[in-house]
Amino acid sequence: MVKVYGLKTCDTCRKAVKALQAAGQTVEMVDVRAAPLERDQIEAFLAAFGEALVNRKSTTWRQLSEYARAQAPAALLAAHPALMKRPVIVDGDAVYLGWGKEVQNSLLG
Repeated sequence: MVKVYGLKTCDTCRKAVKALQAAGQTVEMVDVRAAPLERDQIEAFLAAFGEALVNRKSTTWRQLSEYARAQAPAALLAAHPALMKRPVIVDGDAVYLGWGKEVQNSLLG
């Protein structure tokens, strides 16, 4: 089973889920607003992607104060789940960030 972490209202997340299902994958969509990530999940994703996990182009980021932006990435993502760049896709031991061509080629063959 492939897990897609993101927002159910995110167009990119929906495209990823639809493409993975069309390729015959069983997909579980995890909306990080409805079911926020646990601290260990945040740490694991940060270990895999570093600060690229924080979406600094988002509306949520632009609305944060300078003080809030200065917090550690793990604290930011725990307090503001929508700041996570999405989707984060977990397929077994492999973890992917985004839905670019490289990720699509890896997951869809």
